[in-house]
Amino acid sequence: MIIDLRSDTVTVPSKGMMDAMMSAVVGDDVFAEDPTVIALEKKISLMFNKESAVFCPSGTMTNQIAIKCHTQPGDELICDVNSHIYNYEGGGISSNSGVQAKLLQGDRGRITANLIEDNINGNYDWLTKTSLVCLENTVNRAGGSYYTLNETLEITTLCKQKQLGLHLDGARLFNALAETKENTVDVGNAFDSISICLSKGLGAPVGSLLLGTTDFIKKARRVRKVFGGGMRQAGFLAAAGIYALDNNINRLTEDHKRAKQIEAMLAQLPYVESILPVDTNIVIFNLSPSLKFDLFEAKLKEQGIKMSAFGKQTVRFVTHLDFTDDMLMKLESVLKGI
Repeated sequence: MIIDLRSDTVTVPSKGMMDAMMSAVVGDDVFAEDPTVIALEKKISLMFNKESAVFCPSGTMTNQIAIKCHTQPGDELICDVNSHIYNYEGGGISSNSGVQAKLLQGDRGRITANLIEDNINGNYDWLTKTSLVCLENTVNRAGGSYYTLNETLEITTLCKQKQLGLHLDGARLFNALAETKENTVDVGNAFDSISICLSKGLGAPVGSLLLGTTDFIKKARRVRKVFGGGMRQAGFLAAAGIYALDNNINRLTEDHKRAKQIEAMLAQLPYVESILPVDTNIVIFNLSPSLKFDLFEAKLKEQGIKMSAFGKQTVRFVTHLDFTDDMLMKLESVLKGI
């Protein structure tokens, strides 16, 4: 039994998803003629009350397209120091858009309206122009923490007052909504653009969507082409996304429950020094100096368990739809045996 807890991107399509993919009606999406892609884009737009959407290969691409559409070279965006757009997108903020990031130290990846306001540059020739605020929900590097709608709306109000764009990296947004029980329309109305990833907790093999106004997405499609993201018969992939939205949202709480159970296991282990609070499906913990990371990794590998390194002594587990109760039991046995 292989237990892969490196990420929720490691899932493979279920039979139902494969059937949907293989029966998809397709066309050339670069010519806007793939009916399944069009159906997916309309479906997600309606969910979040956005005028339009564009289907892309990855969440990194949707985020990077959004940044380029919202900014001009020489501008500055504001984000938390833990943000995916800053840490895990290959320096794309600067290399793709010629923009620099002002990094804020929030609360487990979450920044506030007051903190943002204090860091908006004044209108002086010698300062970069602050043009965009980027939030992440849930926050990967901070252990799956999430924003509530009320927290977000304070930032929305500020950005409107200051004429700043507001983008959401919603790679795991549905994980956040599974906990807050908030309405997708309300969340959609709070942002100028939203990136939604289908290949994480929702279990699709490929794909993310960028949502916004009709004019914004028209511009985004041009940038997608420049970035090499124009796909042809993409409906086979879009069909997986439609299946994921129809079938895999409500079950996300199962992943969260198992993550909390892992947190409880780890709290009992003498070699675990600390654990970030587990809010959704991400578990990040630090090993004590008595157990070196390499040894811990090797012992798990011997038992067919894969995990991610998040620092010198820091481990990340991510639960997902292919992680079962039987796997949870084996993980507990292995962890206790170390």
